[in-house]
Amino acid sequence: MQPHDFWQEIHEPGTFDRGGPYSGFFPAELDDGRQIRLPIRPLAGGENALASLIVNQAGFDVQDALAADLAPKLAAFRPEVIVGLPTLGLTLAAAVARALGHSRYVPLGTSRKFWYEDALSVPLSSITTPEQAKRLYVDPRMLPLIKGRRVALIDDVISSGTSIVAGLSLMTALEIEPVVIGAAMLQSERWHDRLDAAGDQWRPRVVSAFRTPLLKTAGDGVWTA
Repeated sequence: MQPHDFWQEIHEPGTFDRGGPYSGFFPAELDDGRQIRLPIRPLAGGENALASLIVNQAGFDVQDALAADLAPKLAAFRPEVIVGLPTLGLTLAAAVARALGHSRYVPLGTSRKFWYEDALSVPLSSITTPEQAKRLYVDPRMLPLIKGRRVALIDDVISSGTSIVAGLSLMTALEIEPVVIGAAMLQSERWHDRLDAAGDQWRPRVVSAFRTPLLKTAGDGVWTA
């Protein structure tokens, strides 16, 4: 497959063998059995790899399927407002808000507008941009939309846990405790320790469309779960 071919199609249940080994792609599976082909990204050292999802490059049918899967899981927590983490989490947050029947959502950002306040920001990094020094901001004008409301905090992928913990830190600074955390993909279990360190209440509040494992090399571009 060419890089631009990934994330463009939802496949019927059982199209691909989930048992592995895997070469070129990992077949992620939604709760109803439908599958999405995800490219495999080797990690530094070459012994392990992860299945990758870039949701803003996904076909609209895939985005809609992910939002439709995630929305009822979030609805069980009765969120009143959806808050999206930048950058890729914004695509999913908007789609989920629409699927829940909301008229809008609240995007967080990393670009400081002149009316932003440093006090309403926290440091931010992620697995895809580990060396970039960024800050996570909330637009002060959006505060009335989230203060005192039942907030769902949305990112596209939870992997190392750094981005979602930054979002939680910002919410804490605003005296907001999200009722649920949503993601399209939970990527391995490496995020568990970091999220648990932020508070033991958080992991039970995490919902996702699907999970993918940490893959191990079997040599010659072949991977096992």
